[in-house]
Amino acid sequence: MSWYRTAWRRLFASGAREGIIKGWMPRSLFARALTIVVAPMVLLQAIISYMYLDRNAETVTVRMTRGVAGDIALMVALYERTRAFLPPEEIAEAASGRLGFSVGWIAGGELPAATSDENTFLARALARELPNRIRKPVWFDASRLEDFADIRVAVEGGIFRIVVDEKRLTVTNSHIFLVWMMAFSLIIVGVAALFLRNQIKPIQRLALAADAFGHGRDVPDFKPSGATEVRAAAQSFIEMRERIVRQMQQRTEMLAGVSHDLKTPLTRMKLALAMMGDGADVEALRADVREMEHMVAEYLDFARGGAGEAPAPHQVQDILNDVAETARRSAEGKPARDVTLNASGNLAANVRRNALRRCIQNLVDNALKHGTRAVITASRKGAMIEIAVDDDGPGIPAARREEAFMPFHRLDEGRNLQMGGVGLGLAIARDIARAHGGDVTLGASPLGGLRAEIRIRAEG
Repeated sequence: MSWYRTAWRRLFASGAREGIIKGWMPRSLFARALTIVVAPMVLLQAIISYMYLDRNAETVTVRMTRGVAGDIALMVALYERTRAFLPPEEIAEAASGRLGFSVGWIAGGELPAATSDENTFLARALARELPNRIRKPVWFDASRLEDFADIRVAVEGGIFRIVVDEKRLTVTNSHIFLVWMMAFSLIIVGVAALFLRNQIKPIQRLALAADAFGHGRDVPDFKPSGATEVRAAAQSFIEMRERIVRQMQQRTEMLAGVSHDLKTPLTRMKLALAMMGDGADVEALRADVREMEHMVAEYLDFARGGAGEAPAPHQVQDILNDVAETARRSAEGKPARDVTLNASGNLAANVRRNALRRCIQNLVDNALKHGTRAVITASRKGAMIEIAVDDDGPGIPAARREEAFMPFHRLDEGRNLQMGGVGLGLAIARDIARAHGGDVTLGASPLGGLRAEIRIRAEG
């Protein structure tokens, strides 16, 4: 037995390494929990069916066959004692009326040469019990006649032919047991599925609430429910959400306060510069003041994100038209800049309009800073809306594209997407896209420069 246990251990160990069992298991918690309930039930049914049909049915068949063989043996013994003065036909007729099976007499007949080779409970029981009880040459066939067994016994002067209903020899209603067992099993599985579904729903609601919060949507009606452990997890999520919201509000308020405090001296500086007249030094100071204002605005945008703006149904094409028109107006009076918009399909989505506009505007501004063309392409693919901004600038090496999304990080080689800022443009764009259930990625553009692609969830 040691080699047997070792083989099984090796099998399960290899299965665990290869992930066989994991591959067989369903993905959802409901399906896994239902499998835990159903699998033991199916195994139990298989064991009970085997024990009942293979063991109990065979035992009952042997006992019933033994009784019929005893009745036939009694009839043969009666014939042996009375054949001198009682015709065998009368014995056959009396047996048919009293023993419950049909008996006929074949005078001078012989037993068939071929014997039944059927391998069933009944055939094995007849082959064992008939010779033991009757002690005469016996032939039987349990398959030729439907629902009946043909038994023939050779005695002196002829052959008794006995036709016995299979109900007298074996269990014929075993399928009823299986039908009832399957019916009760289906009822139990249905009840288990109903209760499991009710237990899984609170977990699903918790997952949806966490996903909504992760995408920047509030879930004010979420309340803990379900089992104690699920309630504890839901309560922990609510407390975590409140802490995160409080920290975000504090950060936004702090940076808004800093921004407000900085704007006051900046305004005084702008006023003083306006009164100083014109000159190279004065213009340089004015440029520094404008850059400081831009930096303060970027800090505030990064801290605020989409806070204070609730998602609402919008046509993304309207936002794109607004961004493209703004970019064209900004390019007036500057070196040639071309802004092209190509949008198709239903671009309706539940978005924060100002935040999404800021996201797209950042990418278009970056494209125009480092190239002469900005091509905006928008389309719907499945449940997502994809917006691509292509330019013909120098691009960014593939190995450094993720590095460009790091807050307060500026690229030193090749193309610097954050030129003129503090390294927050792409970080702001990605945060906004992720708050809308998507992301921002960078790649190679067909125009030879950089492609920035926004993916957000569509409506419906």
